Amino acid sequence: MAAGAAAAWLVSAVAVGATALRDDARNGARSDVIVVLGAAQYAGRPSPVFKARLDHAVTLWRRGVAPRLVLTGGVGAGDTISEAAAGRRYVRRLGVPDSALVLEHDGRTTRESLANTADLLRARGWTRVTLVSDPMHMLRAGILARRFGLFPALSPARDSPNGLGVSYLVSESFKAPTAFLMERARH
Repeated sequence: MAAGAAAAWLVSAVAVGATALRDDARNGARSDVIVVLGAAQYAGRPSPVFKARLDHAVTLWRRGVAPRLVLTGGVGAGDTISEAAAGRRYVRRLGVPDSALVLEHDGRTTRESLANTADLLRARGWTRVTLVSDPMHMLRAGILARRFGLFPALSPARDSPNGLGVSYLVSESFKAPTAFLMERARH
């Protein structure tokens, strides 16, 4: 039984690592929107992790991967604004107009943010998304996006301080299959 559990974890870790190296935007994928998964912000300024995600998303937007950005993330404990609002301020300074932005500012987890985003997008008839997050987060984000009826292309923010760290790999190698199994049980 222990050998089976170890083998399952190894398969998951390999899948997380392989997905972290994938970048569908480099291969010409086009989407209705680029969805930036939120991360911490401090007094309205994106954390280094969130900044890396936003910078990558703006680069994709400028390249024409999609005409709009969806910025996600709710209000954390002790915060006065949402991650999405802090992201909006930041990308506007980089030249992204409000007309190209959609905000999801209620989600506090990846699951909540993607569920809320899927509702916002379906109401507009958009389902093709390019997901932007940290490399090791991409497998789980893609699993959840598909569960909520979106068709995700994946494009990791390689400059994120979280990058390709071993601890993030280990964490996501447990979270990704858990997300898959939990969402499967809900549907």
